[in-house]
Amino acid sequence: MTPEELLQTLYDETLQGNAPTVLALTQQGLDIGLTPESLLFDSLIPSLEEVGARFERGDFFVPEMLIAGRAMSGALALLRPLLAETGVQSVGTFVMGTVKGDVHDIGKNLVNIMLEGAGFHVIDLGVQVPPEKFVEAINEYKPDIVGFSAFLTTTMPMFKANINALEKAGIRDSVVVMVGGAPVTQEYADAVGADAYAADASATVKKAKDLIAKKRAAVSV
Repeated sequence: MTPEELLQTLYDETLQGNAPTVLALTQQGLDIGLTPESLLFDSLIPSLEEVGARFERGDFFVPEMLIAGRAMSGALALLRPLLAETGVQSVGTFVMGTVKGDVHDIGKNLVNIMLEGAGFHVIDLGVQVPPEKFVEAINEYKPDIVGFSAFLTTTMPMFKANINALEKAGIRDSVVVMVGGAPVTQEYADAVGADAYAADASATVKKAKDLIAKKRAAVSV
């Protein structure tokens, strides 16, 4: 198999979510001299972007996204330490957590996989995350974006509690706040003072990239 054929096959197998094959092809690519960057940026990331595009068109659904994302995450586990050695810059840092009182994490985990696949460094705080833990994580990791996830209407008010905690800690302006979850709407996000809302994992990646580009452009002016 030529390097070009391997990259195309890796793209196709990631799209289909064949995790063992994706992992084997990633290792095979490294063995024949392909760089971690080439495997990531010429095959894996474009494949996951196609998964997102198919989801938006209604050709793929959440199960297909999860399967492809898991296949990608296996390859990432192999590539991540190698990419760190070569000093590849991440797109940005994203702290994510399901808010206090809520134990749902399937949607959050899918978003994390898609973000990682797009080149973000993701710090997952898990579920039932209280406001003070978000504050600690922002102070420690200095992320570009913090994401609050809620699956229950009864836990959505924690968005406002979290934002209030960031304001009280004096760090609200240092980080972009994104919110999401099944019952969340753009109107609710606006009402609690979030910077952005995304309806699904694919939209989260697009919006996160746009927000970071705008943030960096504003800093460089």
